[in-house]
Amino acid sequence: MDPSMSIAWRRTWRLGRARARHGLLLCAGAVISVMAGGVDAQESQRGAVEHFIGTLIRQTATACPLTSPADQAALDRCRATLYGDSAFRRGIAPVVLWGRPSPDGKRLRDTNLTQFATDVMSGLYLPLFMFTGDYEITFDPTERLYRARAPALFRNALDPGQYPYPFWHDAKKWGDYQAANEVTFWVDPAKVKVVIMQFSARGKSDPRLTSVPYAQPAFDGKWMWTDTNGQSQPRPTLFVGLMRSNNPYLGGLEGTFKDLAGELRKGSCHECHAPDNYSSMKRLVLMQTPVHAAGEIKRIMRAVREDKMPLDETGIYKEMDPAIKAALLKYGAAFESMVDAARDWEAKNP
Repeated sequence: MDPSMSIAWRRTWRLGRARARHGLLLCAGAVISVMAGGVDAQESQRGAVEHFIGTLIRQTATACPLTSPADQAALDRCRATLYGDSAFRRGIAPVVLWGRPSPDGKRLRDTNLTQFATDVMSGLYLPLFMFTGDYEITFDPTERLYRARAPALFRNALDPGQYPYPFWHDAKKWGDYQAANEVTFWVDPAKVKVVIMQFSARGKSDPRLTSVPYAQPAFDGKWMWTDTNGQSQPRPTLFVGLMRSNNPYLGGLEGTFKDLAGELRKGSCHECHAPDNYSSMKRLVLMQTPVHAAGEIKRIMRAVREDKMPLDETGIYKEMDPAIKAALLKYGAAFESMVDAARDWEAKNP
């Protein structure tokens, strides 16, 4: 090889190596910069998240303080406040996930949870807990969410018709509710909204957060029932205590839901969308009562129109009988219209 060519080649090779090293340093610097930026963004939101969650939990504790688990009047006050223009209702995402932590320590995305609309969570589920007003907040780098742990006590001695459905259909579920001493609020730092909530017995030991176990009547397989006074139960799932008693659309809500429920049964919808989670859905959607269905009706209607439900046992769309589909759309539209009218009336009559 010509000596001059050899020298030129070596210079080019050295220059290439230097440029490669420089490039690697630039890439490493960019990665570190992005990571630092993520940390900075997280830290920059910490103050906002702490203020947000502190306000939410303190106001919730004021509305739902510790008292007897059988205190109906206290529940009514708590429920009315949270369902109204509360910090809690404003602070949760339009769709929030609810349930228990995975017993196997799985990540949130791999944990079975139930999907609820804002009014369902604020009207039916969180009011069943009482709070001290205390909390601890940390950032979970794996979930990339803030976690606020609030000491709480479950109202386990209410009349059966005050629960969204008979939790005791599953003995372990009822036991877990009764043993719960903490509610965890998972907060998205980008949106500063609660996106997931879980109840558990993983909180710190506190004698104020224990109650005597209460045995409810044996579950007879009915999610809704008629009591000895001829009233449909559970009452809150009929918007009783949530909407005003003089709302002219309350009766229509129950009637149009019954029509829709009949068609949902024909379409096998309740096989997938009931509390026993027969299909083991990772993100369960409930439709067995008027309030649950009202929270999901717009998504239900869209799914039926776009042939996205029902699904077979493999998770693939199962063709629905055209007559059942037409009836679902008809009665679903009637129920949806009644829900919108009732909510509109509430908004105009504060």
